[in-house]
Amino acid sequence: MAIEVKEINHLLTSIFNNVLIIEENKLKNSNFPDVTLKEMHTIDAVGEDEARTPSQVAKSLMLSTSTITISLNNLEKKGYIERTRSDSDRRVVYISLTEKGKLVYKSHKSFHERMIERFVHDLKEEEVAVMAKGLLNLSRFLEESKK
Repeated sequence: MAIEVKEINHLLTSIFNNVLIIEENKLKNSNFPDVTLKEMHTIDAVGEDEARTPSQVAKSLMLSTSTITISLNNLEKKGYIERTRSDSDRRVVYISLTEKGKLVYKSHKSFHERMIERFVHDLKEEEVAVMAKGLLNLSRFLEESKK
């Protein structure tokens, strides 16, 4: 079991590092070289569905509102997001993706979809269920460790 633990730890660390490196390289060599990895994750947190407040985006990224505001300002200047005020409460600001933002979002989403497809390729349904349970256990551990 000790060897398996070491191997699993190595694989998780390697996967994490590789995903970051690949995402960064894909951004640099894409139609969106002006987007940083941090900004890409902000775009991902904004999403393409309904508009979100800066507080909602910050919470999903586990960042302070003041920290996320810097990324949002940069993304707005670059044309990836837009801010709109609520009609019912002018103090409330909503963030949504522009068409340009939706393009980079879809590109990033596509990479993740291909990665997951490859991850489960050739696995039996039961094996996917075991992997999903292990990943859920890991996710819960990480959530608890943040506290």
